[in-house]
Amino acid sequence: MKRIALTLMSFALLTIGAGTVKAQQINVETNDMKKKVEQYAPFALKYDINQLSKNEAELVGIFIQIANVMDEIYWEQAFGRENRKMLRDLKDPYMRQFAEIQYGAWDRLNAEKPFIPGFGAKPAGANFYPKDMTKEEFEKLKDPEKTSQYTILERDESGNLVVIPYHKAYARQLKKVDELLEKAIELAENEGLRKYLELRREALRTDDYFESDMAWMDMKDSRLDFVFGPIENYEDALFGYKTAHEAFVLIKDEKWSKDLARFTAMLPDLQKQLPCDPKYKKEVPGTESDLNVYDVIYYAGDCNAGSKTIAINLPNDEKVQLEKGSRRLQLKNAMQAKFENILVPIANLMISKDQLKNIKFDAFFSNVCYHEVAHGLGIKNTITGKGNVRKALQNQYSAWEEAKADICGLYIVQTLIEKGEIKDITVEDAYVTYLAGLLRSVRFGATEAHGIANIMCFNYMQDKGAFSRDKDGRYVVNKKKMREALEGWAALVIKTEGDGDYNAAKSYAEKNGKVRPELAKDLKAIEKANIPLDIRYEQGTKVLGIDKPAEFERFRPATKPTSAKQIKLNK
Repeated sequence: MKRIALTLMSFALLTIGAGTVKAQQINVETNDMKKKVEQYAPFALKYDINQLSKNEAELVGIFIQIANVMDEIYWEQAFGRENRKMLRDLKDPYMRQFAEIQYGAWDRLNAEKPFIPGFGAKPAGANFYPKDMTKEEFEKLKDPEKTSQYTILERDESGNLVVIPYHKAYARQLKKVDELLEKAIELAENEGLRKYLELRREALRTDDYFESDMAWMDMKDSRLDFVFGPIENYEDALFGYKTAHEAFVLIKDEKWSKDLARFTAMLPDLQKQLPCDPKYKKEVPGTESDLNVYDVIYYAGDCNAGSKTIAINLPNDEKVQLEKGSRRLQLKNAMQAKFENILVPIANLMISKDQLKNIKFDAFFSNVCYHEVAHGLGIKNTITGKGNVRKALQNQYSAWEEAKADICGLYIVQTLIEKGEIKDITVEDAYVTYLAGLLRSVRFGATEAHGIANIMCFNYMQDKGAFSRDKDGRYVVNKKKMREALEGWAALVIKTEGDGDYNAAKSYAEKNGKVRPELAKDLKAIEKANIPLDIRYEQGTKVLGIDKPAEFERFRPATKPTSAKQIKLNK
């Protein structure tokens, strides 16, 4: 009878006409895209602008305008100018909104699978290289600037590869940035901020960022911060050479920053204590680094694509890091959004009820904070004569560097707790919250650097017995074995970077950077529970109460997000 009923239903649909079938298909696709959008929990980036001076508030408005230009350039790098125009013609409002979240046609947290009809696999080199360029063709090109972080490759009229510097490739957009920076420099009352903006303006004209990075390192006492330009190389999955444009507009949390400032002087000692062979920790990190806490009020470009950045460790230039260290900026409101909307619900579902008491925001904050500190530790130049680690490991670098920062960050937290420097949380709090954090971030998938890093870490920890299951199938951390696994994984990661062995790094990641069946089952359960994958922002001058020129309006979301609600632990 069921088969007959289905046959009659099919016949009925055919007799109604193809238009009805097509309409039903569109409705199904719309519902699917709506679910995809809802995987990103909405959160409003609000701030009481009345706390700022008149000049500072005006600067925020200009910074947001500049950030939107960085956003435009990133769209060109990640998706292409013509492709972006096509998004305006998409009839499904949720597909259009999801494309805005992903900055293109590929789902960044689902193995870069295309979700817009007509698009195939994402080009590994994004739009930094011609789509039809082969690696052999790239290697034969004699131009030394081909590996520069600040160039793109195109074909000339004869079909030959040519190298174009960023300041020429994006001259139209950067002209507007130059005009806006002139206004910002006039308004900047803080000497350090003004000098940084002046030198960053010059850097965007020349593609030489060293001096502006050094000035940014010296900018210690400005309440406002503005990170912008071509910075991270995650988008270039072909070689890992090219940096993508992005921007953060930040306001310092003075109280939280003061509490963290004293840890900067400990960096050389923390380097010596890393659990690895001494030959991999001979480099001495700079002590001019600062560790500060900010509220982020605007994201644009690379940092806003898919998964949202919750902490910053910059500059990436190894020369700057060795001379002055780096600055670690903790984005407290963004962390709180992910903790409440994602980590806590995952813990409620997956962590043993006996250890739920160990899930704490302060532990999550510390783990993320010292992840960024750990980027500045370890080794920057290989001990095998292969140059710096970034170039030696090529497209494997990002995943291994994230793995190093992740596990060495946890090691630092453990060390500082035991020294009595970090109070209010225990080592067990750090461990259990870290495991819940792993379950959060392995969902980023095996095509994203942070995701690969965390999958490798999860698999290593599991193999070493760092955690097991209780009678209810929930995860239980074994404190002793967790410590042993932590130290073993840290040693392996630092060795991999220090040796600079590309083939070994690639082989290990291919074998161990994949989700195993048992974890896949857990991830399905998390998905079934409708726990968000990440967050999306309602942001901008209107949210902040600042007038916004119409020329800088972005696409409007299909539905208006609301602020995140706090989710309590099921104790």
